[in-house]
Amino acid sequence: MKAIAYDKYGSFDVLALRDIEKPAVKDGEVLVRVHAAALQIGDVFGVRGEPFFVRMYTGLLKPKYGVPGYDFAGQVEAVGNGATQFKPGDEVFGSSTAACAEYAVAREDQLVLKPANLLWQEAAAIPTAALTALRGLRDVGRVQAGQKVLINGASGGVGHFAVQIAKALGAEVTGVCSTKNVDMVRSVGAGHVIDYTKEDFTEGDELYDLILDNVENRSLSDVRRALTLNGTLVLNSGTGARGIGMLVRLVEPLVLSPFARQSLRRYLVKPNREDRVLLKEWAESGKLRPVIDKTYPLAETAAALAYIEGGHAAGKVVVTIDH
Repeated sequence: MKAIAYDKYGSFDVLALRDIEKPAVKDGEVLVRVHAAALQIGDVFGVRGEPFFVRMYTGLLKPKYGVPGYDFAGQVEAVGNGATQFKPGDEVFGSSTAACAEYAVAREDQLVLKPANLLWQEAAAIPTAALTALRGLRDVGRVQAGQKVLINGASGGVGHFAVQIAKALGAEVTGVCSTKNVDMVRSVGAGHVIDYTKEDFTEGDELYDLILDNVENRSLSDVRRALTLNGTLVLNSGTGARGIGMLVRLVEPLVLSPFARQSLRRYLVKPNREDRVLLKEWAESGKLRPVIDKTYPLAETAAALAYIEGGHAAGKVVVTIDH
């Protein structure tokens, strides 16, 4: 099968379109014929092998998987022994590893049926980004109906889903983005939009019960000024820095939180089938609409990753696979 493969860490020049062996289906797994794979900043880190701690997952000295991509949508080709949720021909979306290929395997609990009203690339865009937004708002931030919620980085892959999810949970949503993305952020449900090139949300009079910060380009003290006295700051980044700077940014909220009246929280996403089903239902009902910034053919995966690394994608970046 065709796949974008690499056998060492480095620049995106290490990526090449190759013929590799189709993955074998083990017990409890599903083989999917991939039609689209969505990329994110984690895929950039996986190819570069940095920050170094990502190698604890991707492989210490060389790539463990050798094919980028986690999120995908496609059609079930075959099911392994013990896999009972799907049958060949089912249209599904979900997450696994090595998604930038003609075929990928996943445990059946990592997949759900594709929303019938979404295109392949739209369905592929949902899994990691939307689950990150859902967990940050519902489980970590514990958003309540009627609360004022600010999404910093509202036009990004996670941010545009966060706007919609906060609205679905009954919050009054403000999104922060650049001038060119104001209309998009408003179109996905933000009641208020702050153009950061013209206004600084940390210096305004408005206070928020919850801030989901997907950018972390401001100091904690600055952002906390925009919180209510008992507000919650949920941090979903830390990737804007390097080396010791990144370590400080990751650890600082955990050190300060026990001494602050406001709640400062970081989190990891723990995907589960129930949340994937919820996102599917929201997509089918119109509560959740993926925004696709750009699509690239499989052979141009390196260009897609370079675009993501530039930090200006509005919505999701997706690779399409032409069979």
